[in-house]
Amino acid sequence: MTQFRSFAALKALTAGLALMIGLFAADLAMAKGGGDACDAIKLACENAGFSRAGTGKGTKLSKDCMVPLLNGQAASGKGKLALPVIDADTIAACAAEGGVKGKGGKLARTAGAPADGAGPLAAKALPAGTTGGPNIVMILADDFAMNLLSTDQGVLAQSMPNVAQMMRDGASFTHYFVTDSLCCPSRTSIFTGMLPHNSGVYTNVAPSGGFAGFMAHGDDGKTFALTLRDRFYETAMMGKYLNGYQTGTDGVPQGWSEWAVASNGYPNFNYELNENGALTRYPAHLTDQLSVLGQAYIKRVAEGPFFLELATFSPHAPYTPPARYADAFAGVTAPQTPAFGADPDANAPDWLQSIPPLDRKTIARLDEIYRKRVQSDKGIDDMVHDIRALLDQLGLAETTYVIFTSDNGFHLGEFNLRPGKMTPFDLDIHVPLVIVGPGIKPGTVIDQTAMNIDLYPTFVELAGGAASANVDGRSLVPLLRGQGGDWRNLAVVEHQQVGENPDDPDSVSPKAGDPPTYVALRLPDAMYVEYDNAAKEVGYYDMTSDPYQLHNIAGTLPKARLDALHQALVANHACKGAVACDAAQDLRP
Repeated sequence: MTQFRSFAALKALTAGLALMIGLFAADLAMAKGGGDACDAIKLACENAGFSRAGTGKGTKLSKDCMVPLLNGQAASGKGKLALPVIDADTIAACAAEGGVKGKGGKLARTAGAPADGAGPLAAKALPAGTTGGPNIVMILADDFAMNLLSTDQGVLAQSMPNVAQMMRDGASFTHYFVTDSLCCPSRTSIFTGMLPHNSGVYTNVAPSGGFAGFMAHGDDGKTFALTLRDRFYETAMMGKYLNGYQTGTDGVPQGWSEWAVASNGYPNFNYELNENGALTRYPAHLTDQLSVLGQAYIKRVAEGPFFLELATFSPHAPYTPPARYADAFAGVTAPQTPAFGADPDANAPDWLQSIPPLDRKTIARLDEIYRKRVQSDKGIDDMVHDIRALLDQLGLAETTYVIFTSDNGFHLGEFNLRPGKMTPFDLDIHVPLVIVGPGIKPGTVIDQTAMNIDLYPTFVELAGGAASANVDGRSLVPLLRGQGGDWRNLAVVEHQQVGENPDDPDSVSPKAGDPPTYVALRLPDAMYVEYDNAAKEVGYYDMTSDPYQLHNIAGTLPKARLDALHQALVANHACKGAVACDAAQDLRP
């Protein structure tokens, strides 16, 4: 028998044999089991020494081998045994099959009884001899701030290289704003193309918002999904829909031909999806699972036309990344712009004046949160890569638009604010919008003001249709094709104070910023806001001389200018439909 010169050499050979055995076991099980990927992983785990009995710590078949593999852990196990090496395709296939711990430790898809509510409906068949419109894939992140695409600390290049590639391949909007920096109002504006005062959705919970408010206002009957279905599109919604949606009772809203939506997906592990009316629990990281389900959907409907929304719960709190990135970006810290830890000036609104300064412990926590957010975004970037790679593989890249954006931004220490959103400042209302697809010149930078209410009419125009007259936004297609011409002058933001609410995942302490109800106008070079509080406070920030919005100079403006700004704000807060809202957004106060 060969004598080993060192323990390291013996360990290396043992690891190599484990790799060969693991790969062989996976291949054998796939061959024998008719493509049962979970059984392939189970057999590989057994051959690596894991068992259902699990006689030693870290040796249980399901808990210590199969679940870690599905959750993205590809190195050694935490116990006495090393995990077998399984190829990514087998992992993905098993994840797609389902995978929660069942009887006997076997991973199996578990589908409950169909949930109440309408089921998905097939798209209308294309008329004979006609060709459908282009495909559309939208990846919508949750709480993704602009500083997550920063070149500082190498964040963009290291955590989001595939989004960076999208920016090189397509168009990036530099002035894209949400109608409210809060999940449900913003997502409702995306779905309906309406400002909050027209959709009726102002918060995340009933009666003024959430899924219940969305349904109570009949907004599910006003979405782009229904309009796209009339244009012969398959329509898929996957991931996060609206706060308050319950997988077990709320079913599939109208307009969708494919549905895979979670209720509470914020932890990102061990969540339940309502998949076309049936309930399935998954152990894999939610971003990864959405990528798997989205790719499977694209393969099924490749003949098109199709629309797919992949809405992650990342990087929203609790900021849980895929396991494979849990130790990544160790040196990254929260961006310390001039606004970080800045004390508000004497003219700042009362709600901002009351925020206590940051201390050393809080700053360390902010650094940790930012690092976790960057780690989470790396998983989203993997999704971007895999979706675009599949489209290219299927020959669909030249007929598909891919969109990356967010529902709102996020502040993290600016103005001493603890982690949160909901303010009228750019930190919270300015988010990325990157689009690649046919007819878009690579490296295009679009400076015109855009809003999330513009996505509905954009999708519909791309599909060859016309948006409802009640839509408050305007199509971005002319800008994407280099034909902007005259464009709107401002964006409008409408926010209703949230307060502390245990039923709202975005409810925060006052330290995180809970401004009074307000309406704001984001002009090309300034931000104007009116607060609906007892003092009727007003803010004006000159973005040319004060890009970080540190100084409220409303008190220095002439009365005529303030009157013009107020009238423009009133017009935008009252407009309804494309004609009236276009006119209001064109005002130049």
